Amino acid sequence: MIDASAAITRAHHEEWARVVASLAKRFGDLDIAEEAAAEAFATAVERWPADGVPPNPGAWLTTTANRKAIDRIRREHKRTDKQREALMLTDDSPPEPLGAIDDDRVRLIFTCCHPALAMEARMALTLRLVGGLTVPEIARGFLVSESTMGQRITRAKGKIAAAGIPYRVPSASDLPARITGVLAVLFLVFNEGYLATGPDTDPVRHDLTAEAIRLTRLIRELLPDDGEVAGLLALMLLTEARRPARVSAAGELVPLGEQDRDAWDAELIAEGHRLVRERLDSGAAPGRYQLLAAINAVHTDARDARDTDWSQVVALYDQLVRLDPSPIVALNRAIAVAELDGADVALAIIDRLTDALNGYHAFHATRAELLRRLERRAESRAAYDRAIALAGNTAETAYLSHRRDELG
Repeated sequence: MIDASAAITRAHHEEWARVVASLAKRFGDLDIAEEAAAEAFATAVERWPADGVPPNPGAWLTTTANRKAIDRIRREHKRTDKQREALMLTDDSPPEPLGAIDDDRVRLIFTCCHPALAMEARMALTLRLVGGLTVPEIARGFLVSESTMGQRITRAKGKIAAAGIPYRVPSASDLPARITGVLAVLFLVFNEGYLATGPDTDPVRHDLTAEAIRLTRLIRELLPDDGEVAGLLALMLLTEARRPARVSAAGELVPLGEQDRDAWDAELIAEGHRLVRERLDSGAAPGRYQLLAAINAVHTDARDARDTDWSQVVALYDQLVRLDPSPIVALNRAIAVAELDGADVALAIIDRLTDALNGYHAFHATRAELLRRLERRAESRAAYDRAIALAGNTAETAYLSHRRDELG
């Protein structure tokens, strides 16, 4: 017998975006789509344990959500035209083609990533409606309060409704201007799956990484010659390839240098390397995602961590810093510098980032490791304490706690 609770959890991960996208397409209202989907999942929580899991959970959820949406429209008297309401109940006509790819979730992404919305609103809305993340999870990712994030999402949906933003894939001429925000959102969805921010979720969420990769592949079909789309896909593949080795049997995060490289996915690595080589062979100047993919290609090319070409990694980060002079990039560059020039040189770089990254757990975790190498044990322990207090991922917290406790 299928466990109903497990089935509901699995269905939420797999079907949330499908249900929301289907409702958004049918009713043209994101509020209705999200709330009806939530009601359908709540109904599943009530009924599946007693009635059993339906043969097709996704179809059950979609049908139930459609009924919830129609009930809400009737209650709120938002449709006064009875003929239009009847059409909603019985419309079996094939959908009019709205873009180069007939995928409801791709349409939903472009709606959520419309340039009329602020970039943070685009990311938050897509993480909620497409990624299925909760408001607390998104708030942690943006380092803001839950109420602030909830208001941001509500305002974004309101702006889409007020401006009449269409639910479709943009025309070919509009795609290049729209793609930057879409790639940023897909990268965030992938990152949330690769290192989940919430303490009450799996530390690594394959459902989110797989969905981000699937959607990025679809975007690449739309823009096969766009270097940054190819770069993001390569970055995701090379990162996802390491997932089987990232968490130990004890539930601790395993850092890159200690991972069992035989457990990495060789097919994903080969595909990622091929994409990186294609972009290099094109002769075009690389963008941010292409450089990040190239850095990951260097890491995954080494059969042993000791064989990593750190000079090449630092050189790639030097290019990236010119494109993206953010504190996070500077922090990651300093980690590579530590391998090339020593912990003391890297620590001097990192300490200059204190004001910008004091609330970021990875900043303190990196300082703790460098201080540990320099045998400044008390300072290292304090940095671990700060990193543990800020980290939300259970596997990362377990790893950091273990490293701190080794100091005595």
